[in-house]
Amino acid sequence: MDAQQAEVRALEAEIAALRRACEEPRTAGEDNWRAQKSLREMYQSDSEGWASSKDLRSHLGHLESELLFLSTLTGISIRNYSMKTEVLRNTEKTEKSITKVLQRHRLSGNCQMITFQLEFQILEIQNKESLSSVITDLNIIMEPTEYSELSEFVSRAEERRDLLMFFRSLHFFVEWCEYRKRTFEHFKEKYPEVVQLPEGAASSCMVVRSARRPGFELVIVWRVQMDEEGKVLPKLDLLPKAPQQALELDRNRVLETAPLSFRALLGVLGIEAALESLIKSLCTADPS
Repeated sequence: MDAQQAEVRALEAEIAALRRACEEPRTAGEDNWRAQKSLREMYQSDSEGWASSKDLRSHLGHLESELLFLSTLTGISIRNYSMKTEVLRNTEKTEKSITKVLQRHRLSGNCQMITFQLEFQILEIQNKESLSSVITDLNIIMEPTEYSELSEFVSRAEERRDLLMFFRSLHFFVEWCEYRKRTFEHFKEKYPEVVQLPEGAASSCMVVRSARRPGFELVIVWRVQMDEEGKVLPKLDLLPKAPQQALELDRNRVLETAPLSFRALLGVLGIEAALESLIKSLCTADPS
């Protein structure tokens, strides 16, 4: 009996050592040192135990690789996560065969430059035939940003308790904002004397102004909008400005119809080509 108890204690010590080796954070070069130390501190393990540990390490490595891939693909990184569960008691006799578990989740992360915190509850209901789950509460906290469009979208996601819509729409919203920023920076570098970014490249406004034509100005307003279903769409508007004398001489109403003509141009050429054409038209047009 004493020999069996000693063997059990040795196996328990081995399992505890392996668990610490898997759970504790490791720096580069520490794996071999920890393995040697574990070998010295515990009894020689059997082959099946080591196989289980290797399987666990392999599985954890696979999960970490998948998480890194998803973070790279979506731009969404989860920094902290915690969950608490509570088994709810059934008060009615008819629900004795039903198990209800309430999960309270909390996580924080970021999507590129936007930081968020989520708190949500999931109610799992299981009976003999099926298992179902539903989000019963969702609270989204966003760090202050320059993107005013996000506030209405967050309220809509909270009201619908739709986590999928939140992550999907946030991803595409950030992608469009980054594309807008890169496009503005491109034209500012290409036409530094003509293109102005009064509020920076991350803003929604770009101004085209030529020194050869004082008083003429083209303001491009590029918004990133979300509809009721969370679909993200760009919306570009042209606001032309001209001296009063030019407006009086514009008998063909070119300036008045310019916004509609610009939208038609967007549909034909696309965003970058349409902006390029607009800038060149102001730079190369006859001043007279």
